[in-house]
Amino acid sequence: MKRLFFLIAIMALAAISSFAQESTKKERNFIRHGNSLYNSKHYADAEIQYRKALEENPASEVGLFNLASSLLRQSGAADPNKGNNPVDEAKRIMTNLSQGAQNPQVKELSFYNLGNLAFNAQDYQQSIELYKNALRVNPDNDKTRQNLRLAQLRLKEQQQDKDKDKNKDKDNKDQQDNKDKNKDNKDQNKDKKDEQKQDQEQNQPQEKKDDDKQRQQQNQNGISEQNAEQILKALDNQENATRQRVNAQMKKAEQSSRSRSRHKW
Repeated sequence: MKRLFFLIAIMALAAISSFAQESTKKERNFIRHGNSLYNSKHYADAEIQYRKALEENPASEVGLFNLASSLLRQSGAADPNKGNNPVDEAKRIMTNLSQGAQNPQVKELSFYNLGNLAFNAQDYQQSIELYKNALRVNPDNDKTRQNLRLAQLRLKEQQQDKDKDKNKDKDNKDQQDNKDKNKDNKDQNKDKKDEQKQDQEQNQPQEKKDDDKQRQQQNQNGISEQNAEQILKALDNQENATRQRVNAQMKKAEQSSRSRSRHKW
């Protein structure tokens, strides 16, 4: 995710001639000294000088803006556990300046930096409004217009991602609902089949029930009593037939033997 760097340009009193007469010599000296430290990246020391300037003139818009700029530069070194995040104070100062500053440049840059803060927090809708306010003060700032377009693009992508997540959740819910519905239908069909089977068994003739019972007993015991009796009867018939054939053969053999005896005598 691309992050925007703040346009945290410090402001010099010489650029604000219309308010120079309201500043004091000490205030101007503190701001100049603070600017020198700021440009040397000694942001904490610059903060001290800007606060001294504000002690001389609490309404100094330049002193306030430069103080907020030095606080933003120190945001990376803040300890959130101690509750001394300088970004909160800088945001409060710039919000007040964006609403009431008489200096157009202070007003514009306050809106711009607040827009960057909102952008980096992924509050793209808020950053868009802040960039638009900065452009209302200075329509010729191309950097602000570029950030505005980027924020609008990020907002569109963010909304598309939310729609995708929403559709994904809906699809997952529909799939689960269909799965539950199919399961319910299977259970209902099974219950219906069981009921039909019970109805068929209850409506069967008594003879068929007996046959079914007999077949069931046969399956469980191997051979039913009726089948066993038939098998025994068949075995008896085979034994009788065999006995008759043997007797016939023996009788025929005896007759043949007698016939040969008569011829010898």
